[in-house]
Amino acid sequence: MNTKILAFLLTLGSLAVTPALAEDINKTVDASADGHVDISNIAGVVEVEGWSRTAVEVTGELGDRVDELIVERDGDRVTIKVKVPRNSSRGISSDLYVKVPERSSLDVGTVSADITVEGVLGELDLGTVSGDVEVEDASDDISAESVSGDVEIEGNGKAFETSAASVSGDVTVLRRSGEVGIETVSGDLVVEEGAFERVSLESVNGEIVFNGSLAKDGRLQAEAVNGDIDLDFVGDLSATIDIETFNGSIDNCFGPEPERTSKYTPGLELSFTEGAGAGRISVATMNGDIRICKE
Repeated sequence: MNTKILAFLLTLGSLAVTPALAEDINKTVDASADGHVDISNIAGVVEVEGWSRTAVEVTGELGDRVDELIVERDGDRVTIKVKVPRNSSRGISSDLYVKVPERSSLDVGTVSADITVEGVLGELDLGTVSGDVEVEDASDDISAESVSGDVEIEGNGKAFETSAASVSGDVTVLRRSGEVGIETVSGDLVVEEGAFERVSLESVNGEIVFNGSLAKDGRLQAEAVNGDIDLDFVGDLSATIDIETFNGSIDNCFGPEPERTSKYTPGLELSFTEGAGAGRISVATMNGDIRICKE
């Protein structure tokens, strides 16, 4: 083959596989000390960190096919949005690293991106379709959801409302107190190191683990279709307790033994009162073992 033709073909090939360059970003706007920040990113990464400045800073990298990055303030609200072409899914992955005033409230929505939040003290509303959600130092009410991914929330022991859900993924809540509600279709649920007034834990396929204290008039409900339930209560417990499993065992460290629900089925049930019985605990699984103990 003619060497000039060969060189020309090689040049065309190199051009064909060379991607467009992604765009580095570095934008800053003034913000209220306790305002609201909205962040929207289709794909990539969103990492948010609280700091002491009254400004919102956005750094990172935009995908090569992104139309633009919108960063604007309207009163007490700052909006950060990655704008992408319609009907396009290639070349839109963008990584956003955002610093916000630490007392801000936050709303983050993504389609295919992980969300990480650290040191933001205001209310959090976080959601992704495909990605993990991770929160550290949560200090207010929080709602965190993922369709396909894990959710992990770590607090500082203060009492707030916590709502978390995943269709396919594990959900872990550490050092949160107050009220907590967790749901998952396929994944394990873990709640540890907290003091609670209300607890609701529901899983279709997965294990449920609770380790914490319950207020004297508190309520705890734990339900699974296919999975074990393991409850460890810290401190004094005052509650009426109802436990039931259709196909599994019941291990009760408080003393009373379970009974068969019917001589024709393998089900077991147990009802008893601990302490003054001011609170209420309801535990049930279709296929799985149940353990309830006191530390």
